[in-house]
This record gives sequence, C-alpha cells and structure tokens, in this order.
Amino acid sequence: MRVAFLSCVKTKSATPELAEHLYISPWFRMAREYARRNSERWFILSAQHGLVEPGRLIEPYERTLNGARIDDRIDWSERVIEQIRERDLKGELAVVMAGENYRRFLLEELHRRFRKVSVPMYGLMMGQQLSWMKNALGG
Repeated sequence: MRVAFLSCVKTKSATPELAEHLYISPWFRMAREYARRNSERWFILSAQHGLVEPGRLIEPYERTLNGARIDDRIDWSERVIEQIRERDLKGELAVVMAGENYRRFLLEELHRRFRKVSVPMYGLMMGQQLSWMKNALGG
C-alpha cells in the first residue's frame, strides 16, 4: 500500500469543514491532489489533532509545530506514531509532504512500517515546492 502524509497549513476555512477541505492554501490543494493520484490512502498531519483522515470534520484552529519547543514536537510525534500504529499503516511506500518540524520524529517509525519512505520535496523552498507539484500534476 502507498500512503501519503501531508502537513497542515496555516490558511484555513473560517468554518468547520471536512479536513480535506479545511486547508485552503494553493500548496495544500496541490499536495492533496498529488496524494489522491499517487497513494491508496492519505492523511493530514495536523498540529492540533495529530493524524487526521481527510473525511473527518474539524474546526479551524491556529496551532502549528513551527516554532514549537522540541519537547512539544516530540510529544506530538509520539501521538501521531500511536495513531499510525492504531490504523496499522504499513506497506510499500510512505510519501511525506511535510516540513522538518512535522516529519523529523516520524521518519524512523515510517521506515519500520514501509519498504520505502519518500520526502519528494526535501530541501525545496516554498516556490520550488509549488513548481514541483505543478509539474508532478502535469500542469
């Protein structure tokens, strides 16, 4: 199985939405489309809720891991790892479309559970990420 993990973003709808529609930035919209096309399942790495299924109804929030203390990022990662284990996510490929603060403490567990772990936009700045996704989506 191929599973994609997308980080949440700051730009959100002002009203409760299904998670896949709550995040409204161009980056997230392209990442969502990439995940839909290239994985059997995909999830959002939410700073507020941990691992979120796209069809879960959630309210807007302001929490982020960017700038968070390392202890808080470790605690968040442990929560997400537990959620990954509860769902027994494993398989051929894990695609991680998330910044360092969201992926750092998850990668070891993902390497245990997936044959391959890919971070396709590693090291790219925001504009480069948008360009990479646009090209990957054929546009």
